[in-house]
Amino acid sequence: MSTRIATLCLCLISACATTGAPRRPTPPPGRSVIIFVWDGLRPDAINATDTPNLARLRDGGTELTDNHSTYPTFTMMNSASFATGAFPDATGYFGNVVWQPDAKGSDSAGKAVDYRQPVFSEDYGVLDGLKGAGNQVLLVDTLFAAAQAANLPTVAVGKNGAVYLQDVGRGGMLVDEKTVFPQALAEELQGAGMALPTTTPNAYPAGAIVLAGTNGNPIEFKPLKKLKDGVTSEPGDDSGTQFKGALEYLVTTYTDYVLPKKQPRLTMLWLRDPDTTEHNYGIGTPNWHDALRNNDRLMGRVLAKLDELERRGTTDVIVVSDHGHSNVSGPQSLFPLRSVRDGAVGDVDAGGHSVSGIVRIADLLRRAGFTAFDGLGCTNLPAAMGIKSDGAPVYPEKLDHDGSVCGKDGQKYQVGAFKVPAQLPEHSLVIAVNGGSDYIYVPDHDPALVKKTVAFLQGRAEVGPIFVDGKYGAIPGTMPLGAIHAENAAGKSPDIIFSYDYDENAVLEGASGTEMCGILLGNTYRGMHGSFSPRDVHNMMVAAGPDFRAGFKDPLPSGNVDVAPTVALILGLPLPHAQGRPLLETLVGGAAVEDYKVVAQVLAPGAPATGVTVHLPTDPDGKDVAPGLSQYTFELHTKSLRAGIESFTYFDFAKAVRR
Repeated sequence: MSTRIATLCLCLISACATTGAPRRPTPPPGRSVIIFVWDGLRPDAINATDTPNLARLRDGGTELTDNHSTYPTFTMMNSASFATGAFPDATGYFGNVVWQPDAKGSDSAGKAVDYRQPVFSEDYGVLDGLKGAGNQVLLVDTLFAAAQAANLPTVAVGKNGAVYLQDVGRGGMLVDEKTVFPQALAEELQGAGMALPTTTPNAYPAGAIVLAGTNGNPIEFKPLKKLKDGVTSEPGDDSGTQFKGALEYLVTTYTDYVLPKKQPRLTMLWLRDPDTTEHNYGIGTPNWHDALRNNDRLMGRVLAKLDELERRGTTDVIVVSDHGHSNVSGPQSLFPLRSVRDGAVGDVDAGGHSVSGIVRIADLLRRAGFTAFDGLGCTNLPAAMGIKSDGAPVYPEKLDHDGSVCGKDGQKYQVGAFKVPAQLPEHSLVIAVNGGSDYIYVPDHDPALVKKTVAFLQGRAEVGPIFVDGKYGAIPGTMPLGAIHAENAAGKSPDIIFSYDYDENAVLEGASGTEMCGILLGNTYRGMHGSFSPRDVHNMMVAAGPDFRAGFKDPLPSGNVDVAPTVALILGLPLPHAQGRPLLETLVGGAAVEDYKVVAQVLAPGAPATGVTVHLPTDPDGKDVAPGLSQYTFELHTKSLRAGIESFTYFDFAKAVRR
């Protein structure tokens, strides 16, 4: 592995003189577990005003103070880690957006999916298509499958795609934003006078499920409030989260029917907020606060129902986020914040809003002579793609006069469509745009093209750390995918994964942490995750119940990969392929913190890239250059947790260094 340790190891917590395994308690039989996911919740968002129920649970139970998201820090990547206790090198799954051109299938709406394009996988139909001939999305065993094999009732409720991945084998119950499984549960809910997601019938043979005339649309999302340009979201909007009705339906279905009637022993309850509100409006905005308050109210309802059913004393509750979150912005020295008045972007304002941060990497590659495709159509984000200090846009608007560029006469655009053709040209690149990190696939696996692509990325200031499949050998300024548990032996990993650059200390909307990001789904994102920023990596986890210590703050590093092994221990289930650890120090009668040793390391590529010209994000053609910089490398900060013969590594952050 072409990696060097850039600093000496630092022992953070002294080890005891023991060499055996830490103490493992044996919880009594009959336990139930609820894993409650607040999508995209940062630890610093928990407070007595917005989240009083969560704050009380944290203070009265166990708080994991150094928890880590799986990198790349995306929802579906971490959904897979929750499901299996494993990293992508073992699961073989790299959502949110993946490129698997040989897959076939239809989405939850019954529409055929063109898998030649990179596909967004937060949909049970898309995931079923990705199973392929091997009939597997995840290459290792899941926690839910283990529970079902032990005859424990399970249910996954909430965000589509993310909860379906927990039970992709359909062995238990599921209520997500698109459907209900199995058919018997859908029929029971209808019989109880409850609505179903409108696309539920598409999951069954024609006529098997017929929606009642009073069904309506319980998963209706309110429209995004936009500026006068019809594209850019209004950060000051205070009408509230767009997803209140949908989340109300999902939690009500669980508390009023599934929990009391079906008595699940293992529950995953996944709320898409605050994440989607953060994406649309940004962290720190009025609607973000409303999303926090709404989530907390719904969680309080679940806890109250457990009390009503007298199940609180036998139920462990783990509240965790899949990742952290950052606001989207380029360097404010290049793209000053601006006011928003009367529905339009105004003058430079130090207390204003972002007008930058969105990157279309396929366009930058094409301008540099590469043959690159990202599967996206024409894009027009007049604020998010950058307004410079002098008021000039990085990408001026154009008009499609004859439909030859965008396919629609009279359509405004800044960047054209780069759909993947039926027959890829030689030496092509396919970009799966994901957000704070992007994936690059090299279909012909040409080492020279990989090296040339890496050199280009190192020369763009928008780009941060770069990881490359180990089969290409040592490339200066990179580390292998295997260094971050992202290289899959079955060949399902991308050829290149890179994080966009970030500033974890930049303040926007009153919150610290900004990042640049890919132009995912053509949206004008104000918040994003997926990068290797500590703001994205460090997420929250709180655990409370009969098996967790009360009033305990765990200083040891932990991760989302540790959730499934911990739950498996509580429920007495096998999970042989887990790469995470049971969080023994958090459990009553478990290990002591002193049983572990933590060693911090800073890793770096074996050699820096030299002769680099650094091109600034103010010009997509590369004419604006940062003077005096000619080397590129990066630092990967890790912590290793050691006890006896076992060792577990957690990735704190990775940051590009240009000199």
